[in-house]
Amino acid sequence: MLRGALVALALILAWLSPPAWAHPTAPAFTLRLLDGKKALDSRAYLGKSVLVVRFQASWCKVCVREAAGFERAYRKYKPLGVEFVGIQVQDPEADVRKFLKAHDATYPAGLDPALKIANRFGFKGTPYTVVISRKGEMMARIRGSADEARLAKAIDPLLPKKPR
Repeated sequence: MLRGALVALALILAWLSPPAWAHPTAPAFTLRLLDGKKALDSRAYLGKSVLVVRFQASWCKVCVREAAGFERAYRKYKPLGVEFVGIQVQDPEADVRKFLKAHDATYPAGLDPALKIANRFGFKGTPYTVVISRKGEMMARIRGSADEARLAKAIDPLLPKKPR
């Protein structure tokens, strides 16, 4: 009888548990933007937009090499309801502003000098790109290079399907 109760309990717990393939929930964060207009609150995008978070630095060679492509992806996907944010890590504000200006960056950007936000995302080095679904799930975590093609592979499946 005890064995049957344990089996039943195990089945109930397995049924109630999220599947092993479920994507982890992205941590919520607030970032003061460099444009001085306001702060970005990641919770504002839940249920509304896909959010692409890019941890980068002005001194990161891969970040510099991919900066133009990240801006192009932002301009391509923004009209489709995808939001982008650049989070500059371990970088003085003056260097960040030069980096953003040199690459004609128009996406929202802010500073995370002490890695408070980055560490909550499992940051291990720049660049690090996280694609967050409308449900708030981390659908892709790209360590290192995230060129336009790689970003498209992560973002496109999260967009509404166009009718034929």
